[in-house]
Amino acid sequence: MNTFSYLFLIALGCSIGVRLWLAMRHIAHVKKHRDTVPDSFSGRIPLEDHHKAADYTLTNTRIGMIALLYDSLLLLGWTLGGGLAWLDSQWRAAGLQPVMTGLGVMFSAIIIMTLLELPFSLYHTFVVEERFGFNRSTLGVFVTDLLKNAVLLIVIGAPLIALALWIMEASGGLWWLYVWLVWMTFTLVMFWAYPAVIAPLFNKFSPLDNDKLKERIQGLMDKCGFRSKGIFVMDGSKRSGHGNAYFTGFGSNKRIVFFDTLLESLEPPEIEAVLAHELGHFKLKHIQKRLLTTFALSLAALALLGWLAGETWFYQGLGVSQSSPWMALMLFMLAMPVFTFFLQPLMSLLSRKHEFEADAYAVKQSSGADLIHALVKMYRENASTLTPDPLYSAFHDSHPPAPVRISHISATMGAT
Repeated sequence: MNTFSYLFLIALGCSIGVRLWLAMRHIAHVKKHRDTVPDSFSGRIPLEDHHKAADYTLTNTRIGMIALLYDSLLLLGWTLGGGLAWLDSQWRAAGLQPVMTGLGVMFSAIIIMTLLELPFSLYHTFVVEERFGFNRSTLGVFVTDLLKNAVLLIVIGAPLIALALWIMEASGGLWWLYVWLVWMTFTLVMFWAYPAVIAPLFNKFSPLDNDKLKERIQGLMDKCGFRSKGIFVMDGSKRSGHGNAYFTGFGSNKRIVFFDTLLESLEPPEIEAVLAHELGHFKLKHIQKRLLTTFALSLAALALLGWLAGETWFYQGLGVSQSSPWMALMLFMLAMPVFTFFLQPLMSLLSRKHEFEADAYAVKQSSGADLIHALVKMYRENASTLTPDPLYSAFHDSHPPAPVRISHISATMGAT
């Protein structure tokens, strides 16, 4: 234990304390308003559905509190408890080349972490989601998804990690800059390839076959100056009853995706309004802005790691006696979220700003009333709480609270 160890423990304790306090505030706020539908949703969402949303939120928040404590204990076990140090010693004893040793340590840790988190994933899918009528998955689908993710980790992740470890070993003091360039390139390639290569491994994507709706959507896209690779329907009902829509990819590989569950519940004008919101993100360059923010933050993080990787106190302060590139990466990935938790409200604020802007764009390009109707249906069918605690929401939510968002859309409609 050194000074950094105590700083880490203080930051972890503060993070846990704030998260638990926010969760308890959230629970109290949702319970307080459980029996009253907000005025702006009165007549739109029945009290029964409001009860369901509250109970769903309360259940997930309570489980989240347990998961937080569990994950924190695991974090202490991996670091100050000596878990990573022990795993490192086992692979060093095998006498492999440094890069192979690093791959062995990192992949072993990832596998163990995944297995330790598995009970929560199973409980959430087959108990919580099942209880509230959302689960459509089976154990076979769940296991198949795990195996597919494992294969992708080996096929894509292993070469990337090996390259990063080699650069850290061979490139001198500026290795962090070269790793950042590799990471940036990889991110852009994956962002382009994901719609056509990765996503179809998990879901079926079929071209939209509703000619009238397709014509309506194409008219909106032409109006907004958006060209895509196509309009697709994803079999989201294979796993869940939740509905959503998004556009993915960039350049010549952009495509619009609707969950089949969403198309089942919304009318064509409402679908058009939802799409107009998504096109707003494109037209207002939100994706590019988020990518640039991500690249800037990752550059700063890697520059910091470039300094920490050469400091003995960094390793010893987190329970590791032997320094190495792979230990630097693992410790940094585990410890960094503890210190950056308090930046989360800033990222949430930026995300909510983008949502407001996309809503305003949708009002101008389609119908604000249809957008409100669509959002109300989505809130109801996804059991999204209408009454989150404001402070909890400010910390955690990437989208504005439902009443605030509806009010903002209504105000925008009045101003146009």
